[in-house]
This record gives sequence, C-alpha cells and structure tokens, in this order.
Amino acid sequence: MRIGHSRWFNLLWLLPLGFVVLIGAVAAAQHLRSMSSVQVFIEQHPGASEPGPGETSALPAWLGAQHFLNLFLMVFIIRSGAQILTDHPRLYWTRHSTPGREWFRIQKPVPADPFWTAKKDSISLPAYVGLPGIRHSIGLARWWHLGTNTLWLLNGLIFYVLLLATGQWRHVIPTSWDVFPNTISVLLQYLSLDWPTEDHWMAYNGLQLLAYFVTVFVAAPVAMITGLGMSPALSTRFRRVSKILSIQTARSLHFLVLIWFLAFIVIHVAMVFTTGLLRNANHMYASRDDNSWIGFTIFAASMVIVALGWVAATPFTLRHPRVVQRVGFALIGPAQRLFEHVDSKPGEYTEKDISPYFWHNGQYPESEEYQALLAGNFVDYRLRVNGLVEHPVELDLADLRALPLQEQITQHFCIQGWSGIARWGGVSMQTIIDLVQPKPGAKWVVFYSLGDGPDGGIYYDAHPIEQMGYHLTMLAYDMNGAPLPFGHGAPLRLRNETQLGFKQVKWLKGVEFVADYSDVGGGFGGYNEDHEFFGYRQSL
Repeated sequence: MRIGHSRWFNLLWLLPLGFVVLIGAVAAAQHLRSMSSVQVFIEQHPGASEPGPGETSALPAWLGAQHFLNLFLMVFIIRSGAQILTDHPRLYWTRHSTPGREWFRIQKPVPADPFWTAKKDSISLPAYVGLPGIRHSIGLARWWHLGTNTLWLLNGLIFYVLLLATGQWRHVIPTSWDVFPNTISVLLQYLSLDWPTEDHWMAYNGLQLLAYFVTVFVAAPVAMITGLGMSPALSTRFRRVSKILSIQTARSLHFLVLIWFLAFIVIHVAMVFTTGLLRNANHMYASRDDNSWIGFTIFAASMVIVALGWVAATPFTLRHPRVVQRVGFALIGPAQRLFEHVDSKPGEYTEKDISPYFWHNGQYPESEEYQALLAGNFVDYRLRVNGLVEHPVELDLADLRALPLQEQITQHFCIQGWSGIARWGGVSMQTIIDLVQPKPGAKWVVFYSLGDGPDGGIYYDAHPIEQMGYHLTMLAYDMNGAPLPFGHGAPLRLRNETQLGFKQVKWLKGVEFVADYSDVGGGFGGYNEDHEFFGYRQSL
C-alpha cells in the first residue's frame, strides 16, 4: 500500500501489528470494564434490543436455503474476482493508471522497459486459489465472475423480497438508535473476553445487527454498482455517474467491498464456532432452537458440497472451457444485450483529462512485412477494405488523411482492469462505410492486424456492423496530437469506445465486411475469443 507520495507499506506487517493492537485492545477493554461507570453503561445497554411488536423470532427454512446458496456462490465469485485482480494487480484512485500512482499493488514496480506491457505485468495465483488458477485466464475468470454474480444477485433479490415481506427484516435492520450504545457495549464485552449472553433466536445484538445491515444493504449493493462502474458501455453512456465513479475508483471500491466480505466471513464463522456451534447451526440450518446435532449435520453436508465445488471448479474449467463460456454468457448475456448498443457522443473528456501514461499491450508485430513498413515510415502502407461491399478500396495514409477528420478524447477500458484517456485523430468508420457501400448481407466487420497473437496466427476481431456507425467508432492514425506510435498500433488502429480494449485492433492491415464470422479464424469472433475464451460481446 502506498503511503503519501512515494512511500510503500508491506501489508504483511499487519499480522504482527494487528496482533499487538488486539492484545492492547483486550487489555484496555478489561480495564474499562473494571470502572463502575462502564459497568452501569453495560447494564443499561446489555447488547441486544428487545424484540419489537409482531417480530418473528424463528429463523425460517428459506433463510437457511438462501444462506447456503449465498455461501456457495460467493466461493466462485471471490476466487474468480481474485483471478481478475491479478491480471492487472494494481489499484488506483485516479481515472488513469499511471505506474507509481497506484495506492495498492501485489506486483513489483513497473520496470524501466518502454515496451513493458500490461499483460507482462500480470501475476500468477496459487492453484485452487484463483479460478481457474492459471496466469492469463481472465476470459474464463470473467465468465465465472459475471455468471455467478447474476445468480447471486437473483438470490439476493429473492432474499430482499422475502425479508421485507416477513418479520425477518427486523433481525437485520435497526429500528432504534439504541443499536449504537448496544454495539459499543457488545464490543467492550467481546474484547474484554467476558462475552455477552447470546439469544440469536430472539434478536441479534447491536454489533451483529449493524454488521448484517452493512453487509446486506450497503456492501452488496455497492458491489453491484461498482461492478457496473467498470463497464465501458455504461461509463460512456452515463457520463455524470462516470465522472465521479471512474473505472479505477469503481475498481478500488469493488476491492474494498471484497475485503469487507472476507473479514465478515472470517469473523462470522469464528463467532459461530465459539459461541455455541450446535445451537447456531440449528438456528440457521434446521430452524430450531436447541442443541441437537440436526443443524450441524446439515451444515457439515453443505460444507462438503462447497468443498467439492471448490475442488472441481478449476479442473472442470480447464477441461471444458467452452462449456464455462456458454453457461456464463447464457447467464450474463441478457444484461449485456441491454447495454451493448449504446451510441455515445463525444465531449465527456477534455485535454486536461488525458492520461500521463497509457499502457502498452498486446503482442508486438515482428513480421518482415511490418518491419519493412516501419523502416519506410509506412510510405508503402495500404489498408484493404473489402468483402461484402460495392466498392472495395485500398487506402494509403495520405488517402486516409484526406478523408474528413474525426477527433475524440475518450477513455480506454482494458479487460485486465487498467484504463487511460487519450485524444484520437482519424477517420470515422461511418465515412469508410459511405465510401465502400456495404451490401445488405454484411452483418459483421472483421479487422485484421499486421501483428500475430501470442499463440501464433494473425490477430483479428469482429464487430457488429451497426456499431460502425456510432459516433465514437473510428480508425485512428493520431494519438495525442502526434502520429500513432509503434507501441499503440502504428500506423492505424480501431477505436470502438463501447467495447473493451482487446477489440480495438492495432497495426491494422485490412477491414472485411462479412455475413458471419464463423469461418474466420477459430470462428468465435476474434483472436482472444478463439484462444483465451473472451466473448465477442464484452460491453460489461
């Protein structure tokens, strides 16, 4: 974690420091409890509020079922989220992603190499921690994360409805200001190791009540909102929101929500085990208030299911990646379709918003063809535009610069999580469409690169033809007032601002209008879609 401008603090020090602070807090709490005024305060505020009129005390069976589903889904959400984080293991509060300005990192400082890429910067997680647990697997991690989050949100919606339709809402929503002195009282009792009398069957104590309330009604909605805040389509559509909740702010808050959930889980499970495991398990899993083994047996069986899911997720994903992709898209696809056709207009950003650092990414072109063009300052460069068009053309850079100029200052969203704002100059794809006149059968536009992908074979990506007429879809030959540099796609690259960065093909060689992309490359709509299981629809 960065402290101040340039000092860094290794968070592993929190382990010994946290232990020292905890011991000191216990000693302080025990001293306070020896004071008569504090004893009177605890007597007046023992911890739990009395049940209100009409409050339902029993914990119903549906609550236990949803508790298990929440736990089961959170396993995959947390693991896949950790995998996504490691693809760009740096967090920022600024809109841009300038190395050294991150507030948190799980990676070494960026080396001085000017051609260091964001993909090189990713790190690995231990097996069975991340999902799927191998480096450069963000495509599969996203299908797990977005798919299971869809189910988690559906489960949460059902929970809200049932909670508010029954008396159960009084268990997790404070109804009196007494919750605050009761929380202080309970915290003192726990820290002094002289724990309060528990009666969770009737009502939670103040500390539990606030913890549940924050988790259910604050942390969960913030997790959803910040997740959507990382969407290129939504950020370019809802400008007022994205001005405040930039992708990097959303990403940092999303991470802090993860920390809250992890802390809550650890403390919650510890308290369940140490304050009467059998009775607590019966409350949640058997809807009964006794010390029988019924609830614990159900709890143990549920944990076996969770453990099996944990162990099986990675090998299943690696053996059947397309199944994971299809299921993930089936779950998140309907939500993506709501936002993928958002035609945003320029004007959200100005010159002062341009990022001081814009990450390089992708496999640099090494072919003899590209090296010859680069050595000749692209004098012999030709862009082929063909396929299902009335007027196929070949355009050199002079031809492209002779067409009407389009300039826009926009934000780049990389699937790895980094972002950057730049001013792009070039020619609108609508101008290209007007020039070549696509035939009625043209439904997709495929962009081919002069560079290969990391696994060999030409890099390409397909875009729906309707997005070619968007205001912010263009072929860029300038970046920040200068010719496009080598590392960012010279001499020409695509900009389609409603899509993630991997679809913005660099080092453009050709543009082809097709009826369907199934016969192009591996048939999945793009190089990364073929090799790393990305989706051709990635507006979220």
